[in-house]
Amino acid sequence: MSRSALVLGSTGLVGRELLKLLLKEDTYNNVAVLTRREIVTCHPKLTKSVGNLDELERYRDLFKADDIYCCLGTIMKKAKSRENFRRVDYEYPLQAANMACSSGARRFLVISAIGANKNSPFFYNRVKGELESELHSLPFKSLIVIRPSLLLGKREEFRFGEKLGEKITLPLENLFQGPFRKYRPVKASDVALTMVSAALGTDKGFQVYESDEILRSTE
Repeated sequence: MSRSALVLGSTGLVGRELLKLLLKEDTYNNVAVLTRREIVTCHPKLTKSVGNLDELERYRDLFKADDIYCCLGTIMKKAKSRENFRRVDYEYPLQAANMACSSGARRFLVISAIGANKNSPFFYNRVKGELESELHSLPFKSLIVIRPSLLLGKREEFRFGEKLGEKITLPLENLFQGPFRKYRPVKASDVALTMVSAALGTDKGFQVYESDEILRSTE
């Protein structure tokens, strides 16, 4: 049976890879995106909307989709304040999830982070954990949380911290074994592939994929 999808954050590292996969996937007959700026991608089954995430309610009709893919996220350097970071990584995704739920979406997929924990002493991990906790209370048929470690791929903007992380961790990649495997860096394309595979698989309620599961699912 054909499905429809909405992608939030389709211009980001994972979002771009995800959009490519969804447009190629025969299961989806319509793929909608909501972006802050016009994108050049064109496809017969792609519906493009340009808007401000502060005005999500104006785009409620887009949320009448089977599957909602949420790839929203930022970094503190870009957000410039904890308030702005929380808005992008917590408020927008949670509002999107509530709108999706009330519009009848069956599946909600979201990118979180390794170490997400609402009780974490670290602000980043705490915000991610708080979001997961709130999402878990919503009655989706399937809630899929992706918790990657360091993301690998070509971003539109330069992120010094992530580039430094790549230089440090990639030579040590083979040391991430056993319980440490979930901390191995993963390609954005593999994260996107895991999201689509999970959405098309058997609905199992609440599911979590950390880097080790992402690596296994794409090997």
